[in-house]
Amino acid sequence: MLKLDRRFNFEGQSVAWGVMGQGDPLVLIHGTPFSSQVWRRIAPLLASKWQVYFFDLIGYGQSEKHAGQDVSLAVQNQVLTALMHEWQLSQPAVLCHDFGGATALRAYYLNKLRYSKLTMIDPVALAPWGSPFVQHVRSHEAAFANMPDYMHAALLRVYLQGAAYRELDEDTFGVYMEPWQGDTGKPAFYRQIAQMDEAYTDEISGCYKPMDCPVKILWGQKDKWLPISQGNQLAEKLTSGEIIAVSGSGHLMQEDRPEAILAAMMDDLL
Repeated sequence: MLKLDRRFNFEGQSVAWGVMGQGDPLVLIHGTPFSSQVWRRIAPLLASKWQVYFFDLIGYGQSEKHAGQDVSLAVQNQVLTALMHEWQLSQPAVLCHDFGGATALRAYYLNKLRYSKLTMIDPVALAPWGSPFVQHVRSHEAAFANMPDYMHAALLRVYLQGAAYRELDEDTFGVYMEPWQGDTGKPAFYRQIAQMDEAYTDEISGCYKPMDCPVKILWGQKDKWLPISQGNQLAEKLTSGEIIAVSGSGHLMQEDRPEAILAAMMDDLL
């Protein structure tokens, strides 16, 4: 497990983060409904080449969760920008997944952050996104947040498994489910779903064009959450159509095909 032993105060809220390794800086940004632990097997290997920074988005993992909290994409790029300033990083490499991709893109276009290279795994970047389940939670957040714990646990397992192509084992379920349980975690899970809104990607999607740094897009061919057709559309805008289609992987490539992520990152060093 990654050790998030440091805290950053973002507008009175605690953000959990950690760092390992030596070398040029590399920032890892997780997506939903995960945490920085999605990088737990990958970060130690990357740390042989980079100084790796990782953190939990506001409202996720070990970062602060509370009622009435803004955990939408509108705030996550502000968190990233503040952390970059705290870490005194000007142009780090960035590796991001899902909402982490939206966060990195929003920070680039709206906050003028710059990266030495950007590697995105199945990023949330173009509408449409958000399943019928997401829309239902948005309409009935309180009902979901107050359901019995056993029902919540069952729903959460099904939801998480839907992100992966391979069957997740019990240890993996434990890692991803733990932050979303209990009196604080359960409502936080539905809070972040209820605040999902395509407006936050629509706000920047018109700006998409080749960036001022190398960009790689990896996409799971078996992604049921965001089909690879979306990846191809994004690649046409950002990378002149170049995309790495990863076989045997769903949306959760870190579990399905972590070696593909490592290969894409290490390839630039050869």
